[in-house]
Amino acid sequence: MGEHVLTRSQIHHKWNRDQPPAIEIEPGDVVVFNTEEVSGGQMRPGRSVAEIFPLDPERIYPLGGPVFIKGARPGDALRVRILSLTPGDWGWTAIIPNAGLLPEDFHEPFIKYWDLSNGRDTALRSDIVIPLDPFCGVMGVARDEPGEFRVLPPGPFGGNMDIRHLTAGATLLLPVWVDGGLFSAGDCHAAQGDGEVCVSGIECPMTFTLQFDLVKGKQLRGPQLMTPGPLTQKYDRKGYYATTGIAPDLMDAAKETVRSMIAHCVETYGLSREEAYVLASAAVDLKISEVVDRPNWIVSAYLPLSIFRDGGG
Repeated sequence: MGEHVLTRSQIHHKWNRDQPPAIEIEPGDVVVFNTEEVSGGQMRPGRSVAEIFPLDPERIYPLGGPVFIKGARPGDALRVRILSLTPGDWGWTAIIPNAGLLPEDFHEPFIKYWDLSNGRDTALRSDIVIPLDPFCGVMGVARDEPGEFRVLPPGPFGGNMDIRHLTAGATLLLPVWVDGGLFSAGDCHAAQGDGEVCVSGIECPMTFTLQFDLVKGKQLRGPQLMTPGPLTQKYDRKGYYATTGIAPDLMDAAKETVRSMIAHCVETYGLSREEAYVLASAAVDLKISEVVDRPNWIVSAYLPLSIFRDGGG
């Protein structure tokens, strides 16, 4: 088993099956990635909204890789074991105009910088503390179509999936579409709620270590994963407060439940609407509660009470 290191300079910003690999490895090898946060250095603690926005789209989504895995062929599956993830000492969450779940409700940019330096948790406010639960928002292989493609959106190749349960100890399976797989990863988060509703989790620089293996002939329709244990053990100890959205469209239901959660956080905890939206993106989980009672479906939003030092009363 070999070990390899990718530096922050060994990156690319688009999916492209013709992108030369940054490194070639054998199945079973381990790769240590070092990636900048998703803005590619445009965000920095102390920089104001006026200094940052609009973001330069050519610098966002710096992905480590591609990694060429010898012997990988279309029709195989790539098994990626997540060995470790270590966030940098700061992060950010932003409301970006014309993005996220509620662009019609939030028209002005807003940014929250987070102190991640203790490696355990980070505070929205002295009484609201979110545990760190790091993962890579983007993990994927090259698409089989020629040309360059934006990192957004995800697809059967993986990509910008933002699956918060791909933490240390988890395993991701990806279908291989081109020779070598050409795996890349980045867009790392120190924490995030299911949904990433304001379009950013707690974005941060990250050092992470992955091990790669092949499953020959295992044809997958899309990404699959295995977790090492309970999904939300860092959040579960004090229960949850949940809101619901009920509508004939799941997206409309998601919008309604998040609006209700924002209103709850403003009224109960004295947050601004912007702070409540950021908190929802960083710590609130969206769940599909029901999709069989037509014509209306239910999406629920779960706020963990453990993040409130007074119990979230």
